Amino acid sequence: MPNQRQFMMINNLKIAEIAGGEGEPILLLHGWGATADLVWPLAERLIPLGYCVHAIDLPGFGESEIPKSPWGVIDYAKFVIAYLNVRGVAMTHLFGHSFGGRIGLVLGSEYAARFGKIVLANSAGIVVPKSVTQQLRLHAYKTLRQGLSQVGAGKLAEQLRAAYNKRYGSTDYQQLDGILRESFLKIVNQDLKEYALRVQRPTLLIWGDKDEDTPLSYGQTFEKLIPDAGLIVHKGAGHYSYLEHLPETVRIMDYFFKTV
Repeated sequence: MPNQRQFMMINNLKIAEIAGGEGEPILLLHGWGATADLVWPLAERLIPLGYCVHAIDLPGFGESEIPKSPWGVIDYAKFVIAYLNVRGVAMTHLFGHSFGGRIGLVLGSEYAARFGKIVLANSAGIVVPKSVTQQLRLHAYKTLRQGLSQVGAGKLAEQLRAAYNKRYGSTDYQQLDGILRESFLKIVNQDLKEYALRVQRPTLLIWGDKDEDTPLSYGQTFEKLIPDAGLIVHKGAGHYSYLEHLPETVRIMDYFFKTV
């Protein structure tokens, strides 16, 4: 099934989507730096089971335009609601991977009436406190950079910033600039545990026990926080556990969505 994109304008942004099938709607949200293509393998198996599947390139990724200003998770959640309004989808099931899971936590707590059941795969959304060593290193860096700027050594201060980010910044951060880099900082520094506590829809958590980006401990934490949640662990799988165990994931989702 070809991933044929259609385009629309939402809040003055050109947005790309892939959609197909008939039946109960499901919205698929990809992770940071990815596109709808990375979740579409789910759609190719769900559509024959009687679902209408929507997948979008989130703003700033794939063929969708970058937001005009830095966005946080709340902004992306509001965008998803705007997309559903444009498409005339009153209620849908939701699948979110990683960053898409962050958005799903906000949607499930703030816009629960728009969703049936929620599946979060290897979801991000937990901020781990920095170690004492990391805190001291960051403090020393900021102090030195500020001192260089104050004495007029702006070029050295910028070189220090670049060197620090290259050594200690995440790969995602290093690959970004401008608005998306500012958005990334807002997003990764927002802890969403309080939203998890208020998720009002039945939620299924799917994880890989070898995930190094969003460890299994995140899934275990969300299982405790979300009022109606269950956790399924794919043994030996990493951050893309839903793709590594695609047929099993689809069977689980289909059963979950169709049970009362």
